[in-house]
Amino acid sequence: MSWKNDIRAVVGIGSEIQTNKDWDGVVGQYKTNTVLEYDKEFDKVKKWGKPAISKGTTKNKKDDDQIEPKSVGLFKLHLGKLQDHLKPKIPVEYKKAITDYLREMGKLIKKKVEEMPGVVFYENVLVILCVPAEYSKKELAIMRECAFKADLTKEEYTEYLQFTTEPEAAAIYCMKNCLKNNEIEKVGTSFMIVDCGGGTVDLTTRKFVSEDQLGEVTERAGDYCGSSFIDEAFLKYLGKKVGGSTIDKLRDKKSKSLQRMVDHFCRKAKFPFTGKDTDFQYDLDILDIIKVLKKYVNSEIKEMMKEINWLIEIGFEEIKSMFDPIVEKIIQMIGTQLDNCRDECSIMFLVGGFGQSEYLKNRIEETFKDRVKTIIVAKEPVAAVVRGATLYGLSLYNKLNDMRNNENVRFVLKNRKLNFTYGIKVLKWFRNGDPPERKSGDHIQKFHRIAKRDDVVDIDKEIRVYNLCPVSEFQASATFYIYCTKDDDPEYCDGMELLGTLKINLSDRGPDRQVSFALSFGQMELTATARNEINGHNYLATFEINKEIV
Repeated sequence: MSWKNDIRAVVGIGSEIQTNKDWDGVVGQYKTNTVLEYDKEFDKVKKWGKPAISKGTTKNKKDDDQIEPKSVGLFKLHLGKLQDHLKPKIPVEYKKAITDYLREMGKLIKKKVEEMPGVVFYENVLVILCVPAEYSKKELAIMRECAFKADLTKEEYTEYLQFTTEPEAAAIYCMKNCLKNNEIEKVGTSFMIVDCGGGTVDLTTRKFVSEDQLGEVTERAGDYCGSSFIDEAFLKYLGKKVGGSTIDKLRDKKSKSLQRMVDHFCRKAKFPFTGKDTDFQYDLDILDIIKVLKKYVNSEIKEMMKEINWLIEIGFEEIKSMFDPIVEKIIQMIGTQLDNCRDECSIMFLVGGFGQSEYLKNRIEETFKDRVKTIIVAKEPVAAVVRGATLYGLSLYNKLNDMRNNENVRFVLKNRKLNFTYGIKVLKWFRNGDPPERKSGDHIQKFHRIAKRDDVVDIDKEIRVYNLCPVSEFQASATFYIYCTKDDDPEYCDGMELLGTLKINLSDRGPDRQVSFALSFGQMELTATARNEINGHNYLATFEINKEIV
C-alpha cells in the first residue's frame, strides 16, 4: 500500500453510526436510521436516515388512502450467511440500497470535509468502513464495489478506503478508554468485546501485547441476533392480534407508518425493558400510533378491536418472550467464545445500541459472573465502533507513514486469528491409495493448504507459496484458484467455497523458472504478490474475488 498524498482527515463509518451529531432531520444524536425512502420507481432516493420514516406534512385529508413512499431498511442483512427466509423482503436489489445509502452518507461527509481548509476529499481523506465480524472477504469485496459506485473512493485512490470489523474497532476504542481510566493495568490482560447492533452481534477477544497494541486471542464470531429481530418478534406478536395479512399489507402500502410504530415500540418497550419489573407493560393505542391499520383488518378482527377500543396491552411475559430467543443466542455465543479462550478473560465490554439494554446486561451477568470478573457497558457504547474505526485509521496511517521514514512504529493491531483455512487446487501425481475415481491421466487434483483456520497471522505478514513451476518455457501466465473452508486440513476441494482467482503474468520466458506467490491473510482484504525465485524479478499478480454469495 502506498499513499499518493498526505492524509489530513480520517473518517470512520459504522453500520449505523458516526460521531457526527448533526444529521438531516436529527440533531444531537450519534446515530441515524439505516433507512432509505425512494421515489415511486425505486430509482432515486428522496430521503435517508430518520427523515425516511418521519411523517411528512400533508393537506390531503384522505392521506390514509394514499400509498406511502416506500421505506427500505435492513438491506445489509442480505450480505452474509443469514438464511433466505429471515432476510427482509425489499423492493430493490440489496447492492443498490447499500450503494445509495453510502452515497447519501458520503454527501454528508464531503460537506463536513469541505469545511476543513486545504482538505480535498479523495486526495486527503482516509475512509474506514466497519463491517460485521462474520463478513468474509467476498462480502468485503461487495462492500468495496458499493462504496466505489457510491463515490466514496476513486480508482486511483482505492487504498484510501479500508475496512475493519465492528468488534475490532470497538476493542481499539475500549483499549484507549480503559487505559485512560486505569481499568486495565498490565500487559497480558485479555478482554472481550460484545458488540450488539441492530442486525448482528459480533464478538472478539483481545489481549494487550503491549501498552498500545492488541493481539487476537480467539477467532472473531458474529451472528444475526441483533435487536432488529426483537422488532420482528413484536410484529409477529401483533400479527396474531390483527392478522398476519394486515402486517403484510402495511409493509407493502404503509411501510413508513409501520416503521414509526416499531420506533414507538422501541422507545416505550424495548429500550426501557429491564426484566425486573413484572408489572411492566406496553400499551399500543392503534388510533393514536397507527390509525391506518384499521383499514387493513378484516371485519371479524375489526369488531374484536372495537371492543377493546383499539388498545393492545402487551404484558411483561409477552415482551420478555420477544427478547429471550435473541438473548439466549447471544449468551450461547459468549459461552463458546469463553470456552475457546485459553487465557482468563478479565473484562467484558458491551457496546453498540443493543449493548445498552439493561435486560441483556443483567442476563449476561447472571450467566457469566463466575467466569468474567468485570462486565460493563463501555463509555458511550453507541459511538464505540465508529470512534474505534477512526483510531484504527489513524494508526494505519501513522504506521505506513513512519515505515516510509524507516521508523519502527507498531500498528495498534498486532495480529488477527484466521476464520478460515485457505489453499489452492493443485495437480499432483497419482499415488497408491488415492481414490481411483479421482484419477485424471497420471494426476489427481488435491487441496494444498496455505493457511489454517485459527492460525494467528501478523497484520503485515505475507504467507508465501514456493516451488511452482510453469508447464513449459513459453507459458506466459499462471492461474490459481484460491479456496476457503472451515475444515482444518481437507484433502480435496469438494464442497469448498471458491474465494477467488489469482492470475500471475509471467513476463519472462525460459526453462527452469521457479515461481512463488504470497498472500496477506492478516489484512482484511486479500492482496497478492508474485516473483521469479531464480532472479528475484517481480511478476504482476492480480487477485479477483468471486463475488457470488452462496
